[in-house]
Amino acid sequence: MSTEFNERLSDSLGHQAQIWIVGTREQVNHIISEMYVKEMITDRSQFSPMIPAPAQGKFMSVLLR
Repeated sequence: MSTEFNERLSDSLGHQAQIWIVGTREQVNHIISEMYVKEMITDRSQFSPMIPAPAQGKFMSVLLR
């Protein structure tokens, strides 16, 4: 990972496990929906709002467990 990307990571999350999804807007939405259908998550709102990722044209969302 780049230094800029590492600086964006928050230390305030403590020891919570995280699942990061990075891809196109459609890919991220599809994976979140797939996780909901397969009952890996109980609500899509468990993911953070989708934000632009450091890579051009990519988006990301984070699930805190």
